[in-house]
Amino acid sequence: MGNPWAGEVELVIDGEHRLLRLTLGALAELEATLGAGSLVELVERFEIGKPSSRDVLALIVAGLRGGGWRGNAGDLLSAEIGGGPLEAARVAGRLLVRAFSLPSDPAS
Repeated sequence: MGNPWAGEVELVIDGEHRLLRLTLGALAELEATLGAGSLVELVERFEIGKPSSRDVLALIVAGLRGGGWRGNAGDLLSAEIGGGPLEAARVAGRLLVRAFSLPSDPAS
């Protein structure tokens, strides 16, 4: 389980537990990857429950890189994600929440 006070979220990739977090550098990389001027549109898509698979993948890659991983999106194309695409989307959304707010509950 990731440390919510550090903005960390955990995801199992190819059977290995990985810590993800959105550092300032990871957020800048995310904006560049998505070609966005800001992250507001991305946050809005998650808020209304309509993120694209591209949004989810970009957030997972940014979070992994913020957690110290040196791979890229291509490395995840054939990776086994614990919980599948729905878990990846849930983790991506949680990354956004943790990047921009303090946790009110350690389980959040």
